[in-house]
Amino acid sequence: MSIAMQALRFSQDHVEGETVGDGAYRRIRADIVSGKLRPLERLKLEQLREAYSVSVTTLREILTRLAAEDLVTAEGQRGFRVAPVSLADLKGLAELRTLLEVHALRLSLANGDLDWQGQVVSAHYKLSVVEQDLLSNDLRTVAQWVEHDWGFHHATIAACATEPLMRMHAAVFDRYMRYHMLVLDFRGKPAADDHERLRDLVLERKTEAAVDLLTRHIGAGLERMLQSGKIPE
Repeated sequence: MSIAMQALRFSQDHVEGETVGDGAYRRIRADIVSGKLRPLERLKLEQLREAYSVSVTTLREILTRLAAEDLVTAEGQRGFRVAPVSLADLKGLAELRTLLEVHALRLSLANGDLDWQGQVVSAHYKLSVVEQDLLSNDLRTVAQWVEHDWGFHHATIAACATEPLMRMHAAVFDRYMRYHMLVLDFRGKPAADDHERLRDLVLERKTEAAVDLLTRHIGAGLERMLQSGKIPE
């Protein structure tokens, strides 16, 4: 998936020029991340064929691809299941996300131009609108928040100009945000304030302050999920 397409990875909308297989891949991955397809749920090919309107052959290719991303597990002749979740996995993903995103942010701040700054502002505006709804206790918008939280964090690092790094970060982010959806929780005003402050630090090119805030932001989100009691050992 190209860097441009990565920005749409949580969207369920049709993308012009996208193949049927790529569209189904993106929708199935989004349904796993959102929790619509639950951990350890058996992925029956005939049911998926009807739900996503693609052939069984294409589905096998998609599920094999998702297995390589650790969102699905292959069980030999028994087929596929949605990957399990655990506290150890969540902690490892948080550490890896921090490592990748901090490095990408440093590169982005060094390389970003005026167009990139505009994209950061636009992505934050969309996120802030959803966060205001969440602050009004409308948890129905948590799924939208996942999409726009990704959009904002992706925008801040999009100028790093290192596609392998962006692909790896996006794959880790998918798996990390899956836990947010399982907990179905929003950290509230502190998270929204972090995003606003991160936007400002990025626009001001204050690299060390931005990196410090991002690290604390991810850590606070992790702690909130660990304290929820909803993630199995």
